[in-house]
Amino acid sequence: MSHDKNNYETIHPAAKMYAQELKEGKLSRREFIARTTALGLTATTAYALGGLTQPAHAGGHLQQGGTMRMQMDILGLKDPRTFDWTQLAHFAGGYLEYLVEYNNDGSITPNLLESWSTNDNASKYTLNVRKGVKWNNGEDFTAEDVARNIEGWCDKSVEGNSMAVRMASLIDADAGKAAAGAIKVVDSHTVELTCVASDITVIAGMADYPAAVVHSTFSVDTMGTNPVGTGPFMPDGYDVGVKAALVKNEAHDWWGYSIGRTVPLDRIEFIDYGTDPSAWIAAAEGDEVDVFYETVGEYVDIIPGIGWENSTISTGSTIVIRPNQVAQDADGNTPYADKRVRQALAMAVDNAICLELGYAGKGSTANNFHSGSMHPEHDPSVERLPYDPEKAMALMKEAGMEDYEHEITSIDDDWRKNTTDSVAAQLRDAGFKVKRTILPGSTFWNDWTKYPFSSTNWNHRPFATQVWGLAYRSGEAWNEFAWNSPEFDALLAEANAISDADERRKVAGKCQALIAEEGVTIQPYWRALYRSHKPELQCEQHIAYHSHHYKWGFKA
Repeated sequence: MSHDKNNYETIHPAAKMYAQELKEGKLSRREFIARTTALGLTATTAYALGGLTQPAHAGGHLQQGGTMRMQMDILGLKDPRTFDWTQLAHFAGGYLEYLVEYNNDGSITPNLLESWSTNDNASKYTLNVRKGVKWNNGEDFTAEDVARNIEGWCDKSVEGNSMAVRMASLIDADAGKAAAGAIKVVDSHTVELTCVASDITVIAGMADYPAAVVHSTFSVDTMGTNPVGTGPFMPDGYDVGVKAALVKNEAHDWWGYSIGRTVPLDRIEFIDYGTDPSAWIAAAEGDEVDVFYETVGEYVDIIPGIGWENSTISTGSTIVIRPNQVAQDADGNTPYADKRVRQALAMAVDNAICLELGYAGKGSTANNFHSGSMHPEHDPSVERLPYDPEKAMALMKEAGMEDYEHEITSIDDDWRKNTTDSVAAQLRDAGFKVKRTILPGSTFWNDWTKYPFSSTNWNHRPFATQVWGLAYRSGEAWNEFAWNSPEFDALLAEANAISDADERRKVAGKCQALIAEEGVTIQPYWRALYRSHKPELQCEQHIAYHSHHYKWGFKA
């Protein structure tokens, strides 16, 4: 099966199965497109196979030139493998590009790769590197660059390297690095990957925001001033907490021009106005910015009144208010190691109230296991632990913790603070003692995985198993729950190896049930994402906050 062939006889057999499931109503349009393009179909072929109409793109209707100013947090730069906030990728993505792109319609399309293919059981991938790509220092971009980056993604010794989770099927678990023979350079523009276990999520993992491709000379010290990259922009200043900018690199013959892409904007400025959305509104009214990175809660409804527009998309983005099972409190105790305590917390909270009070109802309720209808493997028959404050208190008493004061920590922004407040209020209503601690982002994010009880947000991913691998698998860098379950890990590996949607759902349902039963987290709702901007600007919100800079610009 080849990505660049439009011949149904050569299409991966699983893609044909997905097309039948689409017709039977078992997969949504977006799920179908995501799954088939991840296997190697072009978006055009995937739409044709599913009998769908491909959406038109408006990129060719943008004027050339101009400066776009975006309100956005300016965080400290770091190795892309350790990126933990998409704001970092919004800046670095101007010059550090990706092998593939994930789009709002669910498709995964080529970027620095020209195409890819996989065998029937998704245990071997062939990556065809795009020819004619050059680094901005004039060097050719080759298969060696791709192999080196994937090898770096597989290095579990790098602290905070979440790409190792995405590439887990290529890693020798004992050595903590790429398995022998897993990454092979076939020729100057071909790389072959051989997985230690079948994995349908490999290509989707390459689309995620920490998967930026770096040069062999990459250094964090120079990435904000004079980096080597393949993209059309270069940095023009980076001041943490204040401002950063990208400027079009006129000296670089960007490869995108050869396939019909344009770079409408001459300059992109990112300006940090803090976490209070009212300050963003004031900046918009004062014509200091053209677009917000994201608009949240009730502020979405204010936007039309200032003459701006909202772009929106339903997503698998969410918030978790979670107990860390190994974190110690001030007295050296580990209160959330006890499953009864965790279950009590979940059962004391009505998720619908969290959605209404925390996010102004702009989304849909979730069931505390980080899988929803937007995920193809989701099992709708699995339910959360029931909302039952009386039973919650009984469990807390059984654990001998009825007099314990739970300290819940959150950032000092709008929707995350409000959602966490709603959880705290409901816990108090159930009879629990609660202390709320609210921290500025500059303090909160330094230890976001370590607080005993806190809230964080998670982005949309095409597959629930991707999120579970990042956040819930034992020992991973982003496992802020500190949950260690060999049973769950085994089920997750099994699910990732199954192409058949119905069979995969049976295993994924077990994963959902285990997360809920263990009281791993309160995951109350799914978010609709919003981005507000001037009417004359095209810079729509991305389903997973990815930054496709060449698609941004002012309308002609």
